[in-house]
Amino acid sequence: MSAAERIGVFGGAFDPPHTGHLALARAALAQLDLTQLRIVPTGHAWHKARALTDAAHRLEMCRLLFAPLADVLVDDSEIRREGPSYTVDTLAALRAQRPQTQLMLLLGQDQAAGLAQWHRPEEIARLAIIWVAVRPDATGQVAPLDPDLRTRFSFHTLPMAAQAVSSTDIRERISRRYSTQALLTEPVARYIADHHLYLTP
Repeated sequence: MSAAERIGVFGGAFDPPHTGHLALARAALAQLDLTQLRIVPTGHAWHKARALTDAAHRLEMCRLLFAPLADVLVDDSEIRREGPSYTVDTLAALRAQRPQTQLMLLLGQDQAAGLAQWHRPEEIARLAIIWVAVRPDATGQVAPLDPDLRTRFSFHTLPMAAQAVSSTDIRERISRRYSTQALLTEPVARYIADHHLYLTP
């Protein structure tokens, strides 16, 4: 791999992966001149109180969601790694494999707001250029990034269209048998239905 390569890293629980995740990936591919975008489903989410859906399901749903995009790789390294999933370990492993490649870490605004509480956050900022996806709310306004965090971690902004979608809302909708139309792609929705995911026992 060449020194000119730029690899984007987009991690998360993806429980389930949805159209907002797809929009962020498309924005990154369109704007950041990436050689490759890696989608990295979390293995053991140390920062979440609830248990995640089985990793095999989340991995397969990611493959289904991002299949239409060229230059995207669904990376199972955090799922295979034992112990808590730390972004810094994922970035360090990529840096060791490809020391000349420029790494771009993609975050949503909610993730960026909590970055200071992540494991070894300053090292994350040394390993990768951090891009924060910013999108307008229902009123068309974009919430500003915390200036202290922006300075501390040298955040760059990745503009994207408004997306009124979250995995939490989707899980709730499915459990109540509400519609998730436009929130999930058809292959992901079909997979969830076929495997009876997110239904209240």
